Amino acid sequence: MDISQVEVDGARLAVEVRGTGPLVVCSPAMGDERDAFGPVADRLVAAGYRVALTDLRGHGDSDTGFAEYGDAATAKDLLAVAEALGGGPVVLAGASMSAGAAIIAAGTRPDLVTGLVLLGPFARNGNAAMSALLRVLLARPWGPAVWRGYSASLWPGLGSTARERAAHLSRRLARPGRWHAFAQTTRTDHSVVAPYFPRVRAQSLVVMGAADPDWKDPAAEADWLAAELSARVVMVPGVGHAPMLEAPEVVAEAMLGLLGEVRDGAGRA
Repeated sequence: MDISQVEVDGARLAVEVRGTGPLVVCSPAMGDERDAFGPVADRLVAAGYRVALTDLRGHGDSDTGFAEYGDAATAKDLLAVAEALGGGPVVLAGASMSAGAAIIAAGTRPDLVTGLVLLGPFARNGNAAMSALLRVLLARPWGPAVWRGYSASLWPGLGSTARERAAHLSRRLARPGRWHAFAQTTRTDHSVVAPYFPRVRAQSLVVMGAADPDWKDPAAEADWLAAELSARVVMVPGVGHAPMLEAPEVVAEAMLGLLGEVRDGAGRA
């Protein structure tokens, strides 16, 4: 395991690099950490890929001293990590808000990003009232407890271990400076993603949990995004908002299929 620091905007991102071969950069959902991609990374490395697992700004082992958080900032980070690891071509795998960031990165640097894997993606804003309520609750003294309970509901595919993971991540967010960074991240406006749709040339894959509680109709959301990006969709039964952690075998197989297409030069016209 090789954990390094990549400097962006005057602070540092934690990046864990595994394996050798073509580069895949993975970024988790807000509130989560890079190990969410660990089981999938093991399978990709075994298949001959180099996988970089990143922590979001203010999350995991990354610094908290960033001035900006959200989709555009995370897109900048993904590109910086790819450049620090030798440049393209690179496939970006983003979960939740990191999926929106990956789209921005691909639209910004179509010369660098040749593939996208979008897991439980937030590429547009969801229920505005619920999002606003959650932000208010997270800003209160009981915010960590609210997040712990809410996040445990996001991963039905983990069964009884979902609560354990939620408690672990909540403790990590309680470290000095982390909760402020997380709260800033929750204010992300995903409307910034849409202008980049026409600029994406990367071969794209949308992976959605059929039981993802963040969407009233997960399949419809996946189909909408797939139409915008000419992407293929994989729906995973019984899985929620972190398919790569809840069903790593299914996700790894789908990712390896995309990686093979990218290797063979397939892409959007």
